[in-house]
Amino acid sequence: MLGRKERDQLELFITGSLRQLIPEEHVLVRVDRVLDLSWLREEVADCYCPEDGRPGIDPEVAVRLMLAGLLTGIVHDRKLMREAQVNIATRWFAGYALHEKLPDHSSLTRIRQRWGEERFRKIFKRTVEDCLKAKIATAEIVHIDASLIRANVSWDSLVEHHMQDVLSENRTDQEIEPERSGRQTGKYKKVSTTDPDATMATNGRNRRLEPAYKQHTAVDDKFGVVLGVEVTTGQTNEGEMIEPQVDDVEATTGIDITVVTADAGYAYAKVYGALERRDIAALIPAKAEPIRSRVPLRRFRYDAKHDILKCPTGHILRPARPIKHGRFFYSKARDCTRCPLRTECLSKGRVNKAVVVGDDYPALLRARRRRERWSEEDRRLYQRHRWRSEGFHGEAKIWHGLARAVRRGLANMKIQAYLTAAAINLKRLSVAIFAIFGRGIPKIEYASGVAR
Repeated sequence: MLGRKERDQLELFITGSLRQLIPEEHVLVRVDRVLDLSWLREEVADCYCPEDGRPGIDPEVAVRLMLAGLLTGIVHDRKLMREAQVNIATRWFAGYALHEKLPDHSSLTRIRQRWGEERFRKIFKRTVEDCLKAKIATAEIVHIDASLIRANVSWDSLVEHHMQDVLSENRTDQEIEPERSGRQTGKYKKVSTTDPDATMATNGRNRRLEPAYKQHTAVDDKFGVVLGVEVTTGQTNEGEMIEPQVDDVEATTGIDITVVTADAGYAYAKVYGALERRDIAALIPAKAEPIRSRVPLRRFRYDAKHDILKCPTGHILRPARPIKHGRFFYSKARDCTRCPLRTECLSKGRVNKAVVVGDDYPALLRARRRRERWSEEDRRLYQRHRWRSEGFHGEAKIWHGLARAVRRGLANMKIQAYLTAAAINLKRLSVAIFAIFGRGIPKIEYASGVAR
């Protein structure tokens, strides 16, 4: 018999909680079991007047609304509050009944401005601590990577910033040509008038420069828990951030890192040297030396004990003039006068050989030799780097809206990155707790592993 359902609802009576209407497998239900923000009120109390003024939004409610948006892929406050009006799961997660009025979207903006980035960083670090207590992270093997995040600006907001104002009158075609190719020069750099913190960057030589930020992340090997997040301008080099990232992870976790993996973008002598001095094994594939001359640097043997270089014919080059991240090594002119490699080795007009050697050049040589002897375990860990660290960036961009900055300014970008990493850590933690305790359980005191 064909059934019929009357859609008119003149009255709606609900007994019990909205929780009864939400499936056990819903992401907000799972996260609610492991989310503890009871400490937050005391943390942000100094941002509010204790006696005067209108009562503000409960701090836990504000953070729950922000997390609910990121967990469900809604990153804009206006859209989030429109969805919360009709979404039972979001209302329940934030603590609002069906008849209660939700806060205005602008309240979330003011809260972010009032609290500042450091408090949101603490929210993220709390999720790291909780994952360590639940033993789904060890912080011993860490995968480090960086990814560009497109700034929230239009192409029309980009202008050329003249580094030397006196060049405005006499520009030649040769000076203009690099700008047309999309590459930045020292004289003219494109900046955004609406978001000056964003800088022009690209993730490929064949791709155009775009205004962007760069997110640097450290991911644990065991379950992919995010241990550290840092956001910089798009032009910041990854190699400059790896040592601060190691410091930050060890300070947060209190655990010494034993292995760091990273891609070839981190294969710098200074990176290998910094990790060696910390007794950290670096699973970073060393790049082959670029050959720019007929007698490349690899044909010069470095003697670390005596701090000298020996050229292919056995003559000695000694260090002299220091430069940033390295030194010049020079040979004697009389040694090069009758050298059979003189025409191939020396540049036109020079009477002796000058070679630049990086500060941690021996560490780079050891890394190249070690790369040829990687064990099967080393290769397995490096393969895990690809889907642990790079997988996190893909997940954050596709499912949680981190492909593009939602708001402008470095501080706002950091808040977005911290909350996104916190949401992903809570997902990891909730999946682990759900697997251990099963469905239909009460809320978990995950710090001690005891149900309450």
